[in-house]
Amino acid sequence: MQTKILVTGGAGNVGSALVEKLIENPSNFVVIVDDLSTGFLSKLPTRFVDRWHFIKCNVNDLQDIGQVMIAHKFDFVFHFAAVVGVQRTQENPVSVLNDIEGIKNVLNLSKNSAVKRVFFSSSSEVYGEPVILPQHEHTTPLNSRVPYAVVKNVGESFCKSYHQEYGLEYTIFRLFNTYGPNQSTDFVVARFLEAALKGMDITIYGDGSQTRTFTYVDDTVDTCLSCFYDNKVVNDVINIGNAKLCTILELAQLVIRITKSSSLIKHLPPLKEGDMTRRQPDNAKMLEILGRDLVSLESGIERMMLDERFLKSIGL
Repeated sequence: MQTKILVTGGAGNVGSALVEKLIENPSNFVVIVDDLSTGFLSKLPTRFVDRWHFIKCNVNDLQDIGQVMIAHKFDFVFHFAAVVGVQRTQENPVSVLNDIEGIKNVLNLSKNSAVKRVFFSSSSEVYGEPVILPQHEHTTPLNSRVPYAVVKNVGESFCKSYHQEYGLEYTIFRLFNTYGPNQSTDFVVARFLEAALKGMDITIYGDGSQTRTFTYVDDTVDTCLSCFYDNKVVNDVINIGNAKLCTILELAQLVIRITKSSSLIKHLPPLKEGDMTRRQPDNAKMLEILGRDLVSLESGIERMMLDERFLKSIGL
């Protein structure tokens, strides 16, 4: 008997990579839903076509997602659908806040059906501007300010509350910057890599001293799947991210070096808000679950620049 799994936002960067690995298991049947506002049909799988099905659907519309969940009676749900990207979320704050409806819809439908556990994609943004580094799941205060971070924080609270009141199990993934071949050029690694491969200027907001950590998508997805298959982090939160710090300027310089590009680095005025100066996870829990080293940033960029999916997406 197949395990029926719903992946919302399954035509996005992390969601599509998760689907690819879920359908490698013949015991899984995956229904992918996405409204294609930020996802793309080109990111859907091209193999194991009898193990997945795509439905264009807006999870923020109760009737839309309700029809899908009632018809399929899922065993597990990965809720990854969201308005994403610093600039997009700043320019569309109401759309971001509407994602709270999607979270409520998914949880309500899950607790009224056969769903055993909901896996919720949260974000490092919930920590806000950190007072201390690294950021620990249970001891670092959540200092959410911008709408995207507030929505993720509210989503986490909903997951915990539905477990407390209805017994619906959850796992919360606090994702730090994840990059990979299916990442759109709205995001920094893909944007820098596209510019470098095309010999265009690489633009940076501010002086580039903002620090980030970058996680290759395989490390992110393998951690999520280990939590799923091995029943780990049940009714708990896990940081999923690389702990090695890198400034945005260093990232641009690294991309230029790896691609042997002639691109120049140009600086733009800083973003008004939402571009946190520092971010670094305490990823001890992730490393214990994975049981292996993480992909280095240099290796990840090299993999991405040679991947046909990424090259095709940028017209090369």
